[in-house]
Amino acid sequence: MNSLIDKFSGSVLSYREALFHAMDDALSGNPKVIIMGQGVTDHKGLFGTTLNFSSKYGRDRVLDTPLAEEALAGIALGASLNGLYPINTHMRVDFSLCCMNQVVNLIAKYKYMSGGQFECPMLIRMVIGRSWGQGAQHSQSLQSFFAHVPGLTVIMPSHSDSILKDYHYIVHSYRAPVISIEHRLLYDVKFNIEQNSVYSNDDPLSSHLVRNGNDVTIVATSIMVLEALRAAQYLSTNAGLECEVIDLNCVSHPDKEMIMNSVEKTGRLIIADTSWQAYGVCAEVCRIVCEKAPSLLKVPVLTLGMQPATCPTAKTLEDYFYPNLQTLTGAIARIVSGKTNHGIPLPDEHSMADAYKKFRGPF
Repeated sequence: MNSLIDKFSGSVLSYREALFHAMDDALSGNPKVIIMGQGVTDHKGLFGTTLNFSSKYGRDRVLDTPLAEEALAGIALGASLNGLYPINTHMRVDFSLCCMNQVVNLIAKYKYMSGGQFECPMLIRMVIGRSWGQGAQHSQSLQSFFAHVPGLTVIMPSHSDSILKDYHYIVHSYRAPVISIEHRLLYDVKFNIEQNSVYSNDDPLSSHLVRNGNDVTIVATSIMVLEALRAAQYLSTNAGLECEVIDLNCVSHPDKEMIMNSVEKTGRLIIADTSWQAYGVCAEVCRIVCEKAPSLLKVPVLTLGMQPATCPTAKTLEDYFYPNLQTLTGAIARIVSGKTNHGIPLPDEHSMADAYKKFRGPF
């Protein structure tokens, strides 16, 4: 039994609270864990996920850092090679671009280049997602960059259960570098913690079948899992359509068998990602199906993601940049009916911020 799932079973935890407890569990359960990153010791504690830890565990284990991502990734690598377990945080995934040499050329490859003599277990947390109009350089979703590289495990938790289970396993048992990509619109979403949920029953770092259906398979990542479940419920109520939803979760090592079994059942596939469709998660899931059994598809695959452009700063344009409940519901209706004019009324919701969080400031 995962101790965190067991501890909080029956509770309601927000995504933010689950991250906080996962970090607390890491520090209290393993004296070799250190947390380092910009803002981890300030009064907001990295969006509330490291709040007061520097007082509780000391500033030698919870370290605020300067703007020096490349150097800090190198420090994390050295710490890991010398027996510590570093958790390196990035307030924006975009900032991690400054340390790609350390992550891709060293952290990912050290075990292979040493012939297995050295391991580099560590957790690198990165935050994605929209806010108040943060523009092109603070809004990217770069999971495919890292998932492309052998030696890196990349997860995109969509549920508090997944946070509690995956993080506990990663920190205490997994001997490899992990990149976890968290969506900032999820932080205030509350989830029921259940011992027997699909998240707690499946293997750690796996994909999860979160809804059964016969009409179409939706493979989704991060917050798009919640959007897929909302769309599925809407179409079930208003059109009698039943969607099967798979939370990809571990985008670097997806459960291929789960995807293929679902596509065999439904014959239709929609992939909903938080990033651009080209050369990304959408393309990879398509590759899996096309290489294994393309004849299972009754109709061509549909993909949803960010518009193929840099993100606009203006709020009204930003709403058009990201997929939303209406665009996802419309895509499902089209692929199941086979018609553009399907006649199914769509929900009047054009922005994820309308459902999750409205931002009033820069963070």
